[in-house]
Amino acid sequence: MSSAGGIFDVIIIGAGSVGVPAAYFIAKTGLKVLVIDQYASVGQGANKAAIGGVRATHSDTAKIRIGLKSIEILSNWQETFGDNIEWHTGGYTFVAYEPREEEILKGLLKVQHSHGLNIDWLGADELMTAVPALKADGLIGGTLSPEDGNASPLLTLHALYRQALAHGAMFHFAESVTAVTQTGGRVSGVHTDKGRYTAPVVINAAGAHAQAVSRLAGLDAAVSPDSHEGGVSEPVARFLEPMVVDIRPRKGSSNFYFYQHHTGQVVFCITPSPPIVGTDRRETSEFLPMVSRRMIEIMPRLMNLKVRRTWRGLYPMTPDGAPIVGWAREVEGFIQAVGMCGQGFMLGPGLGLYLARLVTHDLDDEDREVFDVLSPYREFAGAEQLR
Repeated sequence: MSSAGGIFDVIIIGAGSVGVPAAYFIAKTGLKVLVIDQYASVGQGANKAAIGGVRATHSDTAKIRIGLKSIEILSNWQETFGDNIEWHTGGYTFVAYEPREEEILKGLLKVQHSHGLNIDWLGADELMTAVPALKADGLIGGTLSPEDGNASPLLTLHALYRQALAHGAMFHFAESVTAVTQTGGRVSGVHTDKGRYTAPVVINAAGAHAQAVSRLAGLDAAVSPDSHEGGVSEPVARFLEPMVVDIRPRKGSSNFYFYQHHTGQVVFCITPSPPIVGTDRRETSEFLPMVSRRMIEIMPRLMNLKVRRTWRGLYPMTPDGAPIVGWAREVEGFIQAVGMCGQGFMLGPGLGLYLARLVTHDLDDEDREVFDVLSPYREFAGAEQLR
């Protein structure tokens, strides 16, 4: 073991979709931040498998508010900092071809509108005007949220990383945490395979490895990773603006979604059913036939599109499909920021800002409501409807 070490205000375990923006926003407050990651650089876990969608179109208070904050941060990033993160305000549409989906989507509008989300239900004719490539036959309608969008996970995370560095955050890569140290029932720092570091606050932002890190602190995190596959096509002339999401359950899948990147490539993903639990990131032969049939079913013009590449990433899932974020009761100074359920990229920027407020004890009533919803000690009843 080397003699590396140091004294910090906050140690973040994980340099991914949550850990990097948290480092940036916490360092901005003037606190001394260290981020430790087992990989060689930022975003080498689930982040690099993300397809880039960013939405506030959710079904619960916390994710709507965090999503709106993420959109505000990312949509203004290039103007503020000069980095092109490939932000595009293309919107999201959740389509309904069956009454079940119509009922779900219309039923969520009240809570979505109550939080200021710009979203409306469009009948079939209106939705076809907004998304002409959809199959008209059987279309009932759908919701459209025009202020949602997409960005490059790689460019975004590196832009946040540079800003975190500029505000004094330190990053240690290729370093594994081996112990979360405690003194008198509160966090005192961490040990790694390369050194020892002290801090009164430790944040678990370890993504798919959240449970292992929690156990180092003597805690349990209700996070279990499962794998999802994505793909990207050849570039074609632009024909599609919003991300299209179909939440109908089908044999082998519970939903799927796709959008056209500004370069013309179509990026797509599917949610397998039942879940493929575990950490296997090898692509499968089942994915492409399954997702292509579903995509062509609602957008026939995709039939002759050539696929360039497929990949597989991990979704750190929780029992109810919502993140686990908040202070641990058992170990003072330990924060869980885990279980993003495959939405770490879209939630990460906004959540980083909320975590900075949590660490500095600068919460208003709306912030407290967000953390109540995401509490590690909630009952995990029900399920987030637009996972």
